[in-house]
Order: sequence, then C-alpha cells, then structure tokens
Amino acid sequence: MDSTEDLKDSAGSPVASAWAELQAHAANGHPLQPDAYRLAFADPEFLLRRETRGIRFQLELLKPDLDLAAAGVFRTVVVFGSARFPAPDEAQRRLDAARAQGDPAAVALAERGLRNSRYYAAAREFGRLVAEHSLSQPQADKIFICTGGGPGVMEAANRGAHDVGVPSVGLNIELPHEQEPNPYVTPELAFKFHYFALRKMHLLMHAKALVVFPGGFGTLDELFEVLTLVQTRKVLPVPIVLFDPDYWHRLLHLDVLVEEGAISPEDLKLFQYAETPRQAWSLICDFYAHPGAHRA
Repeated sequence: MDSTEDLKDSAGSPVASAWAELQAHAANGHPLQPDAYRLAFADPEFLLRRETRGIRFQLELLKPDLDLAAAGVFRTVVVFGSARFPAPDEAQRRLDAARAQGDPAAVALAERGLRNSRYYAAAREFGRLVAEHSLSQPQADKIFICTGGGPGVMEAANRGAHDVGVPSVGLNIELPHEQEPNPYVTPELAFKFHYFALRKMHLLMHAKALVVFPGGFGTLDELFEVLTLVQTRKVLPVPIVLFDPDYWHRLLHLDVLVEEGAISPEDLKLFQYAETPRQAWSLICDFYAHPGAHRA
C-alpha cells in the first residue's frame, strides 16, 4: 500500500486513517521507514527523536491522568517498598527447595526471604484495609491503593485491594531487564512509563498518604523526594508513614542531620512510624481527622 495514499475510514477521520496505516504496516510485516509525508502524530520515527522528548513528556503526563479521571480515581494511598520481598508461601517454597538441595548459601538466602516475607503479608493487609474503607464510601470519597506496579511489596498492596474486589493502580516503569505489572493491578489502571520523573509525578499527583515499607535504592529515592517536596512546601502536607521502625532506625540516622544543622528539628515530624498495618491506616485517618495538628 502506498504510504502517501489518502486513506479514509468509514467515518472519514484522518486521525483514524493514520492509525489504520500504521496497523496495516504491522499486520503485513512491513517495517516502518522514515516518511516525510506521514502525519506527524502518527510517525513513530519522528516521535522518538531526541528533539521531541518534550512531547513524550507531555504524553506520559496526560495519558494516565485522563484514564484515571475516567475511572473515577482522584484520591490514592501510595505504597512504596521493595520489589524483592516474596509472598510467604513462595518464600517457604524456596526455603524447602534450598533445604532439599543441601546448599547452605541457598538456605541462608531463602531463610532471609522467608523473614522478609512478613513485609509482603503486612502490605497485603494494609491494601485490604484501605480497600475495605472505600467499599462503604461514595465514589467521590473513595481512596485507592496505588503502587509502582511491580512485584514484592507493590504486588502485595495491589493484592490486598484485589482480595476485596476493589480496583487499584499500578504505575510500572520500563527497565533494561523485563518488567511487567503484577497480576493484581486492575488492568485498565495499569500504566507503563519510560521516564522515572513522570512516573514519580503521577505517584504523587493524587496521593493523600504514603506508606513506605522497607526497600532499597528505589524506595529511598521515592521517600526522600516526597520528604523534600513537603519540606519545601512544593506539595501540601500528607501523612508519610514508615513501616517497621526497627528497619528504618537501623538504616537511617536522621538525627545527625539535625545535629549538624542540615535540617530543622521540625523536619523530623514530617513522617511517622507504624508497627502494624492497622496502625499505619489509623495514622492516616488521624491526620485527616485533625489536619491542623500536622501542619507547620
């Protein structure tokens, strides 16, 4: 088919025609070649140029926002945490397999996995608590679990909402190694991002609270970005809850920042700790029941 042919669909839409042309190339196994006559918005080679990066930013910002609004998702509780912590049953299966192999190193890793699987269980329970709250709320007041869409703690929180039949959001990121949304994200609320910056923006755009489970570099990156935005008043204060005080006290010694004058003592009040999923949810509810007590 001549790529310069003036295609028309039954409705005569040039936008639909441009899309039909791209589909025809794919269906016929014809690789797309640069084509000056192709409509700009239907030209993948043009849209993927370095100079059109700003347009791609806009698209990644707009697409999830429109779809979330159409689904009635305006308020979220965002759950951060490690992608590496398995579900308890999977952790036990790995430990049984390692013991059967008789490999001490594999057994030690599997035992650590089983120990950390408690965070998966806790995140799943927390997701269920949030979802159960929404079941009794009018649509305008519903609050939805939102995660990075990956495995581990993220999967667990989405799974908790799925357990009670409530939709949840997953904002996945395209990585060099294969990354797929976990199976408990609501399909029409599963989004994939290329740019970390746009993904993190979407994680916060509708966030009414953040619960941060133990995690690694990605979790720390997300935590400190949120703390910085709240500290500098670029966003309104929201409850920030760190799950498992022992983990965070071993990892972070933030009193040093106060002692050295790098932050103000009041900045340590930007977040709270929770030992159980129910306590984490109670801290969020208390924040909104007494909002003035949590604002500088």
